[in-house]
Amino acid sequence: MKVILNDFIQHLGSQGDEVDVAPGYARNYLIPKKLAFEASDANRKTYENNLKQRARKIAKFIKEANEQKIKLEALDPLEFIRKTGEDGKLFGSVTNGDIEKAFDEHGFKIDKKRIGLARPIKSLGASEVKITIHASVTGIVKLIVKSEQPVVAPVEEGEEETSGDQPEADDSAEELEEQIDS
Repeated sequence: MKVILNDFIQHLGSQGDEVDVAPGYARNYLIPKKLAFEASDANRKTYENNLKQRARKIAKFIKEANEQKIKLEALDPLEFIRKTGEDGKLFGSVTNGDIEKAFDEHGFKIDKKRIGLARPIKSLGASEVKITIHASVTGIVKLIVKSEQPVVAPVEEGEEETSGDQPEADDSAEELEEQIDS
């Protein structure tokens, strides 16, 4: 079934594109949600008559999207605090939904479907995420994932974990076990 899209739909097309989709997808999803309309002759003529008006709207949307992109990219990196194990491994992850909530807290309304995160972030550190604000406008936002507890650097072989305030123990673990047993 041929439909004309009213809005950008990822993996399908942008506003005004005439695409061929499954009839059920068009009837049950695209048309009821007003994301598309059937590509009949009458609808094509109506669409062409409204094209100039739509062109002005699209130019306005692109201008607003560029302004929003500038604001997003000027934003300080979004920080996410997560629980971690002793080795610094995350319990859970940072997902599109988490990023969407962070944007809401900063006053940006961005749908999680427009956040280009291929997989949830499951490691500490800095990351960059692509945000599709409009079909032709994308921005990059920086994220930082931190631990709730400070991560202790692992002790390398040959180094002993000591501090200047505590006396070093001369007894080895075997000698302590022998003393406890006797």
